[in-house]
Amino acid sequence: MGTKPSSDKKISGQSAFKEFLRERKPMLDDVRHTVYLWKKTPLALVGTVIICLFLLVALFAPLLAPYSPIATDLSRKLEAPSAAHPFGLDQFGRDVLSRVIMGARIEVSIIVIISVISIVIGLIVGIVAGYFGGIIDEILMRITDIFLAFPRLVLAMAFAAALRPTLTNAIIAISLVEWTVYARLARAEAMKIRSQPYIEAIRAVGASNIKIMVFHVLPMSISPIIVQLTMRMGTIILTAASLGFLGLGAQPPLPEWGAIVSDGRSYLMNNWWITAFPGMAIAVTVLGFNLLGDGIRDILDPRIRR
Repeated sequence: MGTKPSSDKKISGQSAFKEFLRERKPMLDDVRHTVYLWKKTPLALVGTVIICLFLLVALFAPLLAPYSPIATDLSRKLEAPSAAHPFGLDQFGRDVLSRVIMGARIEVSIIVIISVISIVIGLIVGIVAGYFGGIIDEILMRITDIFLAFPRLVLAMAFAAALRPTLTNAIIAISLVEWTVYARLARAEAMKIRSQPYIEAIRAVGASNIKIMVFHVLPMSISPIIVQLTMRMGTIILTAASLGFLGLGAQPPLPEWGAIVSDGRSYLMNNWWITAFPGMAIAVTVLGFNLLGDGIRDILDPRIRR
């Protein structure tokens, strides 16, 4: 008799778990279908592998770097690649491999910070403009058009030049340029969602505009933003590397990839490895993000998901 309550609880727990799985079956089926499409999309697989390797290198950079990225040895400067230094040494005797590996961590920090800042600005501007419309929409969109009227790199260079050349200011400059894409997407989604019947019903029961925008419009606007963000990450790396190359971003001895390429441009003819390896790192990483973004876009295409 003492074991019956325990058995009843076990049966009840199993029934509850089965009910939970039954209720979540459509979502689980959608996840399985997404994984299936992912496996059937070679570009997404290649991009995923590249980006996973990039993130792993950035995560374990202090363990993977064989030497200090800023330690100098002028007696061995400009040594060619060897077994001890696979990527060679630069003009100050610093190990290029260690600088490239540690640079991956800096690039991840740049991507994360710029993505967060630009998405927050873009969502606020886009949702407010699309939800309220009228004069508010006109003002916010005309400001957005002013930013879009200039090439992004040129505008980022202008902001970075106006500030003191540091990595932090370069991140701020790029963030002030990148938000426009997300604002346009968020505005389009907000305009589509605000006219839905359930939004009218929510408004009729007394919900405030802030509550509707935060709890109903914002969640529906995230999906296209995430897809666009994945495709823009490669551009973020290129823009940050360009600012570093021009001396408007990370400053020596910080091992940012664009700054490393800039350091070696005077030695390119005879000591190609100083610029070649960080340049290859930029190219492969940007390629990975582009392939990943294209794959995600294809997978989320409703025509393919049918």
